[in-house]
Amino acid sequence: MKILIGQSYFRILDPKELERKMPYPPLGTLYAATILRDLNHEIIFFDSMMSKNPDEFLLQIEKEKPDLLLLYDDEFNYLTKMCLSRMREKAIEFIKKGKTHHIPVVVYSSDATDFPQSYLCEGCDAIIYGEGEETLKEVVASLRNNSFDLDKFQIDGLKFLQNGSVHVTPKRKLLENLNSLADPDYSFIDMNEYRNEWLNNHGFFSTNISTTRGCPYRCNWCAKPIYGQTYDSITPNRVVNQIKNFVEKYSVQHLWITDDIFGLKPGWIKEFSAELKKSNIKIKYKCLTRPDLLLRGNTINDLKESGCKDIWIGAESGSQKILDAMDKGTTVKQIYEASKKVKEAGMDISFFIQFGYTGETREDINLTRKMIRDCLPSDIGISVSYPLPGTLFYERVKNKLREKTNWEDSDDLDPMLRGVYERNFYKILHRFVHTEYRIFKILRNKRWKKVHYFLFYLVKMIFLKIKMSRFLKEEKLSSSNSILVDLKNIDT
Repeated sequence: MKILIGQSYFRILDPKELERKMPYPPLGTLYAATILRDLNHEIIFFDSMMSKNPDEFLLQIEKEKPDLLLLYDDEFNYLTKMCLSRMREKAIEFIKKGKTHHIPVVVYSSDATDFPQSYLCEGCDAIIYGEGEETLKEVVASLRNNSFDLDKFQIDGLKFLQNGSVHVTPKRKLLENLNSLADPDYSFIDMNEYRNEWLNNHGFFSTNISTTRGCPYRCNWCAKPIYGQTYDSITPNRVVNQIKNFVEKYSVQHLWITDDIFGLKPGWIKEFSAELKKSNIKIKYKCLTRPDLLLRGNTINDLKESGCKDIWIGAESGSQKILDAMDKGTTVKQIYEASKKVKEAGMDISFFIQFGYTGETREDINLTRKMIRDCLPSDIGISVSYPLPGTLFYERVKNKLREKTNWEDSDDLDPMLRGVYERNFYKILHRFVHTEYRIFKILRNKRWKKVHYFLFYLVKMIFLKIKMSRFLKEEKLSSSNSILVDLKNIDT
């Protein structure tokens, strides 16, 4: 069977990601393509990450007229979980193009899972939800004479139209052993294209790898209904074999480990480090974990020994009240302590920050600013609380949502939740906090040769502070914590 496979996320439609020039292959889509190829299907792979124009995919559908059109999003990339409206619009275009040629269409994406009617009513034959690989195999096997008879094939993990309504089959049981999956085959894409963009803009080549699935924690806003609270990992020697292939075949110098939580299983990182040494592989990587896990045992030292250079944590807020409301299970004290110890070990620590969570006040925002100033992480990523269907957070606030239900791209930052402040306030706050952060980094690192940068950011911060004050309903954001006081108290 000839199968055309791609995904709905196009980097060309996401200005922020395009500007970063840090492309990562669509890992989840590659997993799906590898599985289907190993079942002796003919695979035509369309790489939307590097595509210069989404219309190229329409032309590919027209040209190939495949037996099946499969839109299989890369769920290892958080950008696909944001349900961006530009991507949905393109996915619908692809579905319609497929149906004009009477091609069966199957979709696997967070957006289709959350809003199945939007896809099924446009011609999509079936939506895969939950963990996708086993369901995908069964769906493809059920295709007969250019159509599905899904009523006869009792397949778990599907959503499809039945008598005009969305029919949902039972959720698929999760894979019991991740090692049973074949390694994703990167030969479906042009790795030279990725490498050249990395080398030309950053001086090194990084790619992505996954070592685990799932998360046992219960952050109520998190888009993890795919794997639930389960957690499973690939064995360290299997991961090292993948890395060895990256290094030898593609000259990869750096890895982004895409796991929600890296190294949760006790002893895994230590064994991983030993396997790397045994294979004589030295490679730098960045990963995502939690502050409380960093403080457990010898985790920080094990990460350093295995080549970790940058650790991202979901700090989210400097207010314990907000962390508790999110069901984070972490404390502000742990964030401070983990940050200090990671730096002492010679690694970088970076923060994901989230503003606009329900109940957040001016005081909570200031506590988050203070945490960033005090810890001065290597980098910060700021977002606005995004209520995703299927999460407890969404259920709590769905009656307070604005008319807008999706961001257009990853830099939209338009709060869909009616909060304390006007919607444009958060875009200005985002810029303000980034500017303040840069000023304090210059001061803390004593980069006096960059005094022109300092003055530029200082003027910019004052301007943004004035703009922010216009959005506050009662008083200025930091009337008791002025810029001058902030700068005077910095430890230089």
